[in-house]
Amino acid sequence: MSEHFSLSDCDVIGFDLDHTLCRYHLKETSRLIYESFARYLVEYKNYDKDLLTLTPATWDFCFKGLVVDLEDGNLIKLAEDGTVLRATHGTKELSTEDIIKHYGPKREWKYFNSLNTSYTRSAKYYFYDNYFDLPGALLCARVVDMLHKRGNEVNSDFWKDMLAAIDHNYNTSAFKGFAIFIALHLTLY
Repeated sequence: MSEHFSLSDCDVIGFDLDHTLCRYHLKETSRLIYESFARYLVEYKNYDKDLLTLTPATWDFCFKGLVVDLEDGNLIKLAEDGTVLRATHGTKELSTEDIIKHYGPKREWKYFNSLNTSYTRSAKYYFYDNYFDLPGALLCARVVDMLHKRGNEVNSDFWKDMLAAIDHNYNTSAFKGFAIFIALHLTLY
């Protein structure tokens, strides 16, 4: 091995999702992740094509630290002590009165202690804790909106489809075609 390393000597560059070898353009990366998840839901799970349409303002919905309460479709932002700071049902912002109606006068989220101790995934909630999850938070909210528009009850059943979209898009076999595309693309230049 030579004394110096140069990326220009590499035929293919691989990297993982924590910025190890590159800096991401988060806006574009988020759009691509969202589109791939939404496309899966539309093509394989018969969700409304409206999920594929986004406006620039739509992205204002996304920020780290959201929790989706899978029992009712609420996305919540919590304080350090588990107090619900703000919440939406789908993409519709809940008023203070609505938050108190859902979470009581102290605005306490009942699963906070399990989230606070382990950050585990649960059948009751999902914690969106990194930038690669954020497009999923937006899609969850929009799916809740779509279910209401259809007149369907919102419960944790929609989460099975979200997990299927995640599994489909992050399945290692999906990257084989991408790696071939990148290799061909690199040889053209």
